[in-house]
Amino acid sequence: MDFKQLRAFIAVAETGNVTRAADVLHVVQSAVSRLIRLLEQDMGVALFERERHGMVLTPAGQALLDYARRAMLELARARAEVGATGQAVGGLVTLGLLPSTSEVLASALVAAVAQEFPGIRLRIVMGYAGTLLRWLDSGEADAALLYGAERTADIQAVPLIEEPLWVIGPRGSGLRADRAVPLAELAAHRLVLPSAPHGIRTIVDHACAVAHVELDILAETNALSVQRSLVLGGHGLTILPPISVAEDLRRRRLAGAPLADPAVTRTIVLATSSSRPAGRAARCAIDILVREAKRAVAAGTWREGRWLGG
Repeated sequence: MDFKQLRAFIAVAETGNVTRAADVLHVVQSAVSRLIRLLEQDMGVALFERERHGMVLTPAGQALLDYARRAMLELARARAEVGATGQAVGGLVTLGLLPSTSEVLASALVAAVAQEFPGIRLRIVMGYAGTLLRWLDSGEADAALLYGAERTADIQAVPLIEEPLWVIGPRGSGLRADRAVPLAELAAHRLVLPSAPHGIRTIVDHACAVAHVELDILAETNALSVQRSLVLGGHGLTILPPISVAEDLRRRRLAGAPLADPAVTRTIVLATSSSRPAGRAARCAIDILVREAKRAVAAGTWREGRWLGG
């Protein structure tokens, strides 16, 4: 097995066609077919089903695809870092952001990295906590912002920001930032909530269990955009940190109020792998990520956030 075979394998898997894969790789079709045949011989299994309309991964091929992508990612990181000239910091760095934090951080993060370390190739990936944890564990991400992940043997988590969860509703719902809403009052309203095991849903479910409150959940979704759209459409209230809909609150498209009795908060942590030391480029990009998060809190852009980090 070699990297040319893996590159051809990934290209065929993603395009579903040897001809298109050859175009992507800028080689002739016969070369791609030969590389796939050699890889299958080396693995001792068929990686594709040859169907009339294209190439479809077998279960063995699907299993190999994840490993192949990670191998190529590590190679790209090594080439970028080793190939940096002189003392310049260079390399491929992948940082994971939660959907609720990306709007506040992504632009500032990209601008700062480009200005201070132009040799760094920054890749920003977005996902919920469970997905980001998997990417950290597999090496697909160098660091990520997560909801209060516990420190484990594999993950190092440093608390950065604490923020309250608010009740969010459409304009005209009567919610106000200076008037907290007891959790028990939400039992009388229809709610649109993240689906389990989303981090916010776990926090809300725990608070309800402690307070002996049963919520009327109209709909569940794993997409922040859908959650926001349903609330804007008047289908119910939701529970989110105010940063998630900061622009809507500022423009008064949505209204919000802190939760009370009990107050419910979430903690944002910086998570990195304990078993895979970060390279120089990753450390530089991570430092900028932390700095920009702190700036957002200090400037009030990270609405209601309280800085916990050093």
